[in-house]
Amino acid sequence: MERSKLSTNQAGFFEDVYEVVRLIPAGRVSSYGAIAQYLGSKGSARMVGWAMHQAHSLEDVPAHRVVNRQGLLTGKHHFGAPDRMQQLLEAEGVTIKDHQVQHFEQRFWDPSRELL
Repeated sequence: MERSKLSTNQAGFFEDVYEVVRLIPAGRVSSYGAIAQYLGSKGSARMVGWAMHQAHSLEDVPAHRVVNRQGLLTGKHHFGAPDRMQQLLEAEGVTIKDHQVQHFEQRFWDPSRELL
């Protein structure tokens, strides 16, 4: 969906999501829910997912660093090749097994704690 087709509130929320995602360090991952909570929209994890779906045309948004709350690569089908999301994470030193981030607790970047 083009930005002009997004409502003003939704477009603003997406931009806020992108700002947070740009801050996730290489080699770390965050979750849809953690980003939504940081933005004051605790129940909007799905909206963060939609924002990530729209982010694939934005080269400066590392959407591959956003996974579900269990570390699963649930957005992997939006990266073109089936294993592209995994490749991007592995290139940053993140170990993936069966489409899941290994040692998720150590790799997890919580914006509510990191961005005080």
